Amino acid sequence: YDARKLREISLSYSVDVVLKNENTILEKYKDDQNILITPLGKYHFPILVQTAFPKQKQRPIVIGFGPCGLFAALSLAQMGLRPIVIERGCDVRKRTQDTWGLWRKGVLNPESNVQFGEGGAGTFSDGKLYSQIKDKKYHGRKVLEEFVKAGASDEILYVNKPHIGTFRLVSIIEKMRAQIIALGGEVRFEQKLTKIFIDDNKISSIEISNTKISKIEILESKHVILALGHSARDTFQMLHAAGVYMEAKPFSIGFRVEHPQAVIDKARFGKYAGHELLGAADYKLVHHAKNGRSVYSFCMCPGGTVVAATSEPDCVVTNGMSQYSRNERNANSGIVVGVDPKDFGEHALAGIEFQRFWERRAFELGGKNYHAPAQLLGDFVKNIASTTFGCVLPSYQPGVKLGSLNESLPDYAISAIREALPAFENQLKGYFMHDALITAVETRTSSPLRIKRDSQTLQSINIAGLYPAGEGAGYAGGILSAGVDGIKVAEAVALSLLD
Repeated sequence: YDARKLREISLSYSVDVVLKNENTILEKYKDDQNILITPLGKYHFPILVQTAFPKQKQRPIVIGFGPCGLFAALSLAQMGLRPIVIERGCDVRKRTQDTWGLWRKGVLNPESNVQFGEGGAGTFSDGKLYSQIKDKKYHGRKVLEEFVKAGASDEILYVNKPHIGTFRLVSIIEKMRAQIIALGGEVRFEQKLTKIFIDDNKISSIEISNTKISKIEILESKHVILALGHSARDTFQMLHAAGVYMEAKPFSIGFRVEHPQAVIDKARFGKYAGHELLGAADYKLVHHAKNGRSVYSFCMCPGGTVVAATSEPDCVVTNGMSQYSRNERNANSGIVVGVDPKDFGEHALAGIEFQRFWERRAFELGGKNYHAPAQLLGDFVKNIASTTFGCVLPSYQPGVKLGSLNESLPDYAISAIREALPAFENQLKGYFMHDALITAVETRTSSPLRIKRDSQTLQSINIAGLYPAGEGAGYAGGILSAGVDGIKVAEAVALSLLD
C-alpha cells in the first residue's frame, strides 16, 4: 500500500483459493497474469539420510549458532545426522544478561554480547525476515515455517515484510535448540574453535577450547560447517594462518541516525500516520554523492533503539534493534557508505583492521567508557560541534557524548554523508531535521571478507570437508538469507556423506 497517494487506506492481498472447477476458471482467465496456479511452495529434503545408511561414526560439526548455524544444525538433525554445535558464546538467556551488562553498566563480556552467543547478531535486531534472494527450492519457506513451529506468529508466512522482534526470538531459539537435541544433536556453549587439522588438503579434526577454563578438546570430523558470523575476527585470523583461502570483500561503514517515529510516519502515511493497520513506517533511501560514493539507508528499525554492538574491548560499534510492537519513540537507520579493498587493502584480513581502527576511534571520541560519539544532524551538515540535545533524545546505552563526528570516519565518507542527508529530504519530507541525532559508528554491516567455496559442493576451494557458510563467510546478509544458506550447506554435507 502507499497511503500518500490514496484518499482511503488500501491494502493489497494475494489470495490462495481451492476451486472445484479449477480448469474452467484458468481457461477463462488464461490471459490474466494475476490469476495463476499456486506454486508448490513447500520445502522438501533432498534426501532422508537416516534411511540411506547406518548411523555414522563421525558426526558433522557446526561452528557457530547464529541463524546460519541454527538452521544448518536443525536440518542435519532432521536428516538423522546428529550434529555437534560449537558456540563460543552463552545460551540466549545468559547472553541477554551479559548484553544488558554492557548497555546498562558499560561492562563488556568479549565472548557473550550482541555478536556472540546463541541466536547470533540477529537476536538483537528487528528480527527482519525478508530478503531478495532467489529461492526456487523454498528454503526460505522452511525457515519461516520452522520459526512458526517454534512459536512465531503465523503472520510471518504471509505479510509483505515479516519480522519477529528481538525478545520474541529468545524463546523461539530455545525451542529450536531443544528440537536439535531431541533429534540426537548436541549443542556446546562457551566452546571456541581454536585450531583446525588438515590432512592432504582435507579437514580431519578440530581443536576447541572452553572460554572459561583451560580445557582443550580434539574432535574428529571430515565435515565442518563454518557458520561464524561477521565478527569472529580471531577465528578468521586462525583460519587464514592455517591456509584456508579467503579474500577481502566490500562492505559499508557509517552512522546510525534517529528521528522521531512520528515524523517518519507523517512523511510516509500522511493523514493516516498512526493508523493501527499501518503500524510504524519504515523507509529506504539512497544518494549518489559527487565524490562517486553511494550513501544508503541500512537495517532501518521503525520504533526501535540504537544499541551498543561491540565484541572487542575499547571499541564502539552501533546497530539497530526493534521489538515486535515497534512502539519506541524513535526510528533509527544506518546511513552508510560503501567501501572496498581499494580503500583498505587487498590482504584478506585488511577489512578487519580497517573496521577496528574506526571502532577504536569512536571509543576515544565517546570518552573511553563505551559511550558513543554523537552530533545533531543539522550541526553535522553545517560542520558545527553539538553541545546540547534538541527534541530527539538518544536511545543508545550506556550513553552518548555530543561533539563533532568529523574524525569518526574517513573524509570521503564524511563528505558523502554530509551531502546525502539534505538530499534525502527530496525522498522523505521531514528527514532533513536539525534535531535528528547521528551516532557513530556503524562498521559491521557485513563481513569484510569471503571464505571462498566451490559453487557445487559448497566446500572450501582448497580444504575439502570445510563448508564456509552464512554471513561471516560472505554468503548471506540477514536472518533469512543466513538461515537459507545454512540449510543449503546441510544438504551439501548430507550428499557428501552419501558419496
